[in-house]
Amino acid sequence: MRFEEERTRPVRDLLAALPAIDARRVIDLGCGPGNSTAALTTRFPGASVRGLDSSADMLAAARRRLPGVRFDLEDIEQWAYAKHGDDAASTGDSVSYDVILANAVLQWLPNHPTLFPALIAKLAGGGVLAAQMPDNLDEPAHRLMREIAMDGPWAVKLDRAKARPPMLDAGRYGELVRAAGCKFDIWRTTYFHALAGGAGAVVELFKGSGLRPYLAPLDDQEQPAFLARYEAAVARAYPATADGIVSLPFPRLFIVALR
Repeated sequence: MRFEEERTRPVRDLLAALPAIDARRVIDLGCGPGNSTAALTTRFPGASVRGLDSSADMLAAARRRLPGVRFDLEDIEQWAYAKHGDDAASTGDSVSYDVILANAVLQWLPNHPTLFPALIAKLAGGGVLAAQMPDNLDEPAHRLMREIAMDGPWAVKLDRAKARPPMLDAGRYGELVRAAGCKFDIWRTTYFHALAGGAGAVVELFKGSGLRPYLAPLDDQEQPAFLARYEAAVARAYPATADGIVSLPFPRLFIVALR
């Protein structure tokens, strides 16, 4: 929530790029605390909106923010691959949506060559899949996570940490959605987030996302040591200004697929 503006601006940019469609049923996959869902309800005020997330804490925050919206605790990957009719049977909802929004969630899921067609199959005719994924695994902030995980007393423990899988390149995503019968618009944007608080702010930003797979296996003594080493490395990679501002480059890949 501390970095809500940095996390919400990309979804606003994504939704602004969608074509004018009469959306009646929309769903927010990986809705988190509801900031992306709020943007979705603003973009489609007459639609029936639903949010899914695998975190009960996130859903509790989302329900407080948007008490009139239906939020369900569900595994996104299982939902994506549910066969026709399975989703309706388990949740009482239709399998066809006019808009499927996936804001900063699909990068955590494997097998995109099968995942994207599965999601597109859940669209109604004329529906749109709108996805945004951080494309920053090659940035110093993520490279340093991997290096520190491999070089420390926690190396064995983190050898099999479930970090994000590599993404496909933009051209491959275009091939996938076109093969699934969609017109598409794909672009990449690098945001430069001005974070007050120096390297510590960068660490806080990633503690809720990229750092989680590395921190989860560590105990109460190892976590602070890992974070201290990471923060020191981040401070060297992203020097702060005299007043403690770090300009953090954050590339993101955007995909709009119109069925």
